[in-house]
Amino acid sequence: MADDDIVPPDPRRRRLVVATSAAGGLAVAATAVPFLASLTPSERAKAVGAPVSADVSTLGPGDMMTMPWRGQPVWILHRTPRMLAGLEKIESDLLDPASERPQQPEYCRNQYRSRKPEFLVAVGICTHLGCVPTFRPHVAPPDLGPQWEGGYYCPCHGSRFDLAGRVYQHVPAPLNLVIPPYYYSGTSTVTVGLDGEES
Repeated sequence: MADDDIVPPDPRRRRLVVATSAAGGLAVAATAVPFLASLTPSERAKAVGAPVSADVSTLGPGDMMTMPWRGQPVWILHRTPRMLAGLEKIESDLLDPASERPQQPEYCRNQYRSRKPEFLVAVGICTHLGCVPTFRPHVAPPDLGPQWEGGYYCPCHGSRFDLAGRVYQHVPAPLNLVIPPYYYSGTSTVTVGLDGEES
């Protein structure tokens, strides 16, 4: 075939090939992006095991906040001086007052079960059958009796815990509330889920 027999390419055909290729590329990208995104863990899945932080600077004395961690409620209670004084009064009524059973990190194995006496950080799940106890901070309410110095009452089966999460004797719950690993990342931020280094 001679050079003069070659037909020059049709510019319309070239534009059609480019447009079709571009559309095909966009279709592949539009399909691939959601597919690849589905392979990465969701924000919810990442949050289930990830450490969580809370600012406790706005938590007034006597107030409690709840935050989720690993699908469980974690309580942060700002204890008052009266609450702290009440912890000593009831030690003879508790099953494990010295926290000898491993329900807390070693740095929380003290009478307050905390890094700082004024703040309790505890998993809000009863150690009997997994119910969520209610916060009962008032002293000697009629339904809990004159010895009650404030604490947590499980409405499912009547287990009682003091304001350090220590379980009373003669209740269904066999253990103190769990104290999760945590640390203070700054003067007012509590990070739950890691032991961390105190700052």
